[in-house]
Formats: sequence, C-alpha cells, structure tokens
Amino acid sequence: MPPPPPPLGRGRRRAAQIFDAALDDTDLVAARGALAQGRWQAARTLLARTGDDLDRRGHRVCVLAQETYCAAWAKDWLLAEPDSADASVLHAAALVERCLRGREKPDRARDACRGAAALAPGDPTPWLALLLLERTVGRDDDTVRTFEQVRARHPDHHHAHHLMVARLAELRAADGPDPLHEAYDFANWAAEQAPADSPLAILPVVAHAERYRVLAAAGFAPADPAASGHWTGRRARQVMKAAFDWWLEWEHEGHPRRLVDLNFLAHAKVCEGRGAEAAALFHRIGDHATAAPWSYPDREPLAAFRAARDRALGAS
Repeated sequence: MPPPPPPLGRGRRRAAQIFDAALDDTDLVAARGALAQGRWQAARTLLARTGDDLDRRGHRVCVLAQETYCAAWAKDWLLAEPDSADASVLHAAALVERCLRGREKPDRARDACRGAAALAPGDPTPWLALLLLERTVGRDDDTVRTFEQVRARHPDHHHAHHLMVARLAELRAADGPDPLHEAYDFANWAAEQAPADSPLAILPVVAHAERYRVLAAAGFAPADPAASGHWTGRRARQVMKAAFDWWLEWEHEGHPRRLVDLNFLAHAKVCEGRGAEAAALFHRIGDHATAAPWSYPDREPLAAFRAARDRALGAS
C-alpha cells in the first residue's frame, strides 16, 4: 500500500480550484477527496448511484482516475470485490492515467481496459478509458476502432466525441488550413446525426478550436487566437451562430460536461468579437473554467480566461 499523498501546496490547491476536472459535481468532489485518503468506499457508493447515466459515469470515472494514488486504492477495492465492474473500470482508467504520465506501460493499461469491458459488456466506460490512451499513444486505426466501441454502447457519448475531434484535428498538420478537413466533417456529421437536444450540437465549435490549436502550433496561425481570423470567416460565423442558438434553446443544466462546452463556446465568441454573447456564457460558467481551449495554442490558461472574461463583462 502506498504512503498517503503529500499535502497540496497553496499554489496547487488554488490551481485545482480554478481548473477542476470535476467541474460542478459536488458529489464527485467529495468522493475524490475520500479516495485521496484511501477510502474507496465513497467512490463505490458514487458509481453505484450514478447508474446508467453513461455520460456522468464516464465523467466521474475519469476524474476519480486522475487522483495520484487511485490505481492503488482501486486495486484494494478489486481485492475486496474481484467481480466488481465499477472497481475494475476505475482501476483500468487509473492505469491509463499512469500511462499518460509515463508511469505505466500501455499494454498493461490496455489489458486492464479490456478486462473491465468483459465484466460489463454494455458499458462504454472501459472503452472510453482505452480511447483516452489510444488518442494519445495509439495508431489511427486503433483510435477509430475504440471510438466505435464506445459509440456502439452510447451513440452520443460526449467525452468520446471530444476525444475523436481532438485526434482528427491533428491529421495532416503540415498541410496547413483546410476548410474540408476531416475534423470539421466528423464534427458536422456527429452534430447532424445526434438528437435535437444533444450537446453534440456544440462539437463543430470544438473542432474549430482544435484545428486552431494544431494550425497555430505548426506556424499557420498567430499565437493570439483573437487576432488569428480563424473565427471570423463566413463558415466559422455560421458554425458559431448555430451553436449559440442551440444553447439558447436547449441549454442543459444537468449535463455533467456542459461546462466544457460553455468554455469552448465562450472562447469562440470572444475570438469572434461577440462580447455580449460571450458575457452571457461567462455568467453561466462562473468559476468553472477549463484549461482547454483557453490554453490554445500555448498560453497561460488562467490569465487568458480572466482577461477574456473581464473584457466581456466590461470589467477590464
């Protein structure tokens, strides 16, 4: 059993409060705090209560897995309940996180994800954990196959679609701007095939930001997104208007990852120069900022978020 984690310093605690992957899920925050102290029973209760809310289940598992000692505590849970699908998927997701930090071998994490999937054949969450891994270290065909496994179990899986857009946006980075790029096509297709009230309607905005990240890193766009012109073309304006209109009509207060969408949409409205619309979004976001896309392409995200919010709210 590992030693208890060291206390967080003031700087880390403050940063965690600003960019907290748990967003506004207070039950998740409480379970994560207990897990950090080795009390996995709170995570067990949380996941049991989550039930078949698959977007929320994926969100909670991924956030819990980011705890430094989650793999060890989840292994303790597995020893106590070897047949627990919840313990198995949490352990697998924690191994994925360790792998992404360079502390675990990819094949071991892959095996754990597939083992968790075997315990719960209808659950997309083990495949989501594997997609997090393949999106970063896997081949294109492995990433696509894993995404299809998620989608077969939950066609509108929010997090999985975001991961696919980010991966697709990186294709052919050296070719420069392309209005017909695969990332745009995929995002538009996903938004069109989803139900009318699905937050995947925001996915074309996410694709636009992810392509900017890639283009700026490759030297095809300025490092200042607002000065790049990336959000001011005719096609971009149509995408942003459609997404904002959808939000006005279908805003989902209960979706576990809606604040991710709101940050992407606020960022787009800032870059588009639509301050009043951005202000409405900032009011909904409150203090629940996300590092992406405010960090794009290589910016200090907290400073970028605060500066954009102050301008939009007239506080600069």
